[in-house]
Amino acid sequence: MKAVDGVSFRIPRGKTLGLVGESGCGKTTVGRTLLRLIPATDGSVIYAGRDIFMLRDEQLRLLRRRMQIIFQDPYGSLNPRMTVESIIGEALTVHDGLTGRKRRDKVVALLEKVGLSAHHADRYPHEFSGGQRQRIGIARALALDPQFIVCDEPVSALDVSIQSQIINLLKDLQAEMGLTYLFIAHDLAVVEHISDDVAVMYLGRIVEYASRDALYANPLHPYTRALLSAIPRPEPRRTRERITLKGEVPSPSNPPAGCPFHPRCPVATPRCTREVQQLRPIGSPGHLVACWKANL
Repeated sequence: MKAVDGVSFRIPRGKTLGLVGESGCGKTTVGRTLLRLIPATDGSVIYAGRDIFMLRDEQLRLLRRRMQIIFQDPYGSLNPRMTVESIIGEALTVHDGLTGRKRRDKVVALLEKVGLSAHHADRYPHEFSGGQRQRIGIARALALDPQFIVCDEPVSALDVSIQSQIINLLKDLQAEMGLTYLFIAHDLAVVEHISDDVAVMYLGRIVEYASRDALYANPLHPYTRALLSAIPRPEPRRTRERITLKGEVPSPSNPPAGCPFHPRCPVATPRCTREVQQLRPIGSPGHLVACWKANL
């Protein structure tokens, strides 16, 4: 089974790539493989001119502080037996040898940076709301002054009112610290707000890649159009076409022949059932689409 197949992209320093798609399409696998939290069977990840799959021991340890992750579940990602100071300060002790007052001061500064207070440092995760827990997770990711962060659906488990606060926090931190994000999500409305470029995944492959403005103004792949048509609009009386995909997502262990989307595609042709189209430029510069009918 290929959970991720032929995925390739670049993220410029200080920018955000939104990686979107249905559950099970391979988004989280991509993010975790980039950080070597999941071993890769093939391919490469180039960071600052070095292939991180080739790094070993101390070289990899030094790289860890530059690449961090914010997990999806703010409840399961924090150790319930540790205080907030211990959760955030653990990396400071392991990598920088900070203990005592120096570690405490650094933890407090991180808490204040994400909108919490010094007195929160002595509390346990169960004493916080979901939004506060995610702020703690963000503070933990920032502890070692990283340059690149994988945001693995960081707002999907939060209330809508809290989602906007976390998104705005991430944008502020990016502007302040020059961070680079891989922002994984299935909510295209959220991705539109934070991303510079967007890659759409289906069954382990990227089927469309474009700048945010180009993709939302002119989606070319049928799957992307269906996803965008599902975004709720604040004008209930304004009617629009809702593209409903029929059938289930195929199993990655037994993918269909040809284009993996063709069993659910409303515009599939006989060619789609036989041949896989690779990403190719269509339309505006940098707009890539893997669809035989995208230019028709």
